[in-house]
Amino acid sequence: MSEKGVCVVIGAGDDTGAAIARAFAREGLAACVVRRPRHLDKLETLAAEIRAEGNVAHAFGVDARDEPAMMSLFNSIEDEIGPVEVVVFNIGANVRFPIVETTARVYRKVWEMAAFAGFLTGREAARHMLPRERGTILFTGATASMRGGDGFAAFAGAKHALRALAQSMARELGPKNIHVAHVVIDGAIDTNFIRGMRPDADELRERDAILSPDAIASAYVVLHRQHRSAWTHEMDLRPWVEKW
Repeated sequence: MSEKGVCVVIGAGDDTGAAIARAFAREGLAACVVRRPRHLDKLETLAAEIRAEGNVAHAFGVDARDEPAMMSLFNSIEDEIGPVEVVVFNIGANVRFPIVETTARVYRKVWEMAAFAGFLTGREAARHMLPRERGTILFTGATASMRGGDGFAAFAGAKHALRALAQSMARELGPKNIHVAHVVIDGAIDTNFIRGMRPDADELRERDAILSPDAIASAYVVLHRQHRSAWTHEMDLRPWVEKW
C-alpha cells in the first residue's frame, strides 16, 4: 500500500496527462494512470517510465463514461494500492464542426467524454475522500469553458458543463476539507496533436509561446499543495504571448 496515497489521472494521454502523472509520482504519490482500454499499451509504457524513475505507477484501461467500470476502478485502487489523495480529470474531447454538421452522435459523445465522465470521476473521488475529510480534485478546462467559439458548440457545451460541476462540487466539498479546482488551459499545448497541426511548433516552444505540459503539471502540484486558508478554485494558464 502506498504510504503517501494515490494520484488518479483520468485521461493520462501522451503529453499533458503523462506529465501530470509524473509530477505527482515525484511527489511520492502512487500514480494510477487511466485511459480507454485500447490505449492500455501506451499506459503500460508510461507506468514503466515512472517506475524507472524510482516511483510507483499502475496502468488501468477503463472507459471513464462507464459507471460500473469507474466505481470498480476507484474501489480497486482504494483496496489494493492506497487512499486516493488526488484525482485529476484530464479528458479533452476537442472537436470542431459547423453547427449544421454537428450530429446528435457527435454532440452526445463529446458531452459524455468531457462532462459526464467528469461527473462520474468527481462523484467517485468524493465518495472515498469524504469519510477521510481530505483530498484534492482537479478538473482540466479549456478556453471553451469560458466562451463558445465558432464551430465549437459541442466542445464548449461540454466544457461549460464541466466548469459548472466543479463549482458545485467546490461549494459542497470545500467545507469538508476537500479542495476542488478547475484549471482553464487557454492556449495551444505542446502536444503531438498540436505539433502535427502547427509547423511552427518548434519556434513557439523556443519562445515559450506554447503551453508546456511539464509547466502545466507543476501548476497542478501547486494547487494540491495549497494551504486550505488560501485555496484557489479556478486557475487559468496561458503563454505570455496569448491574447485574452
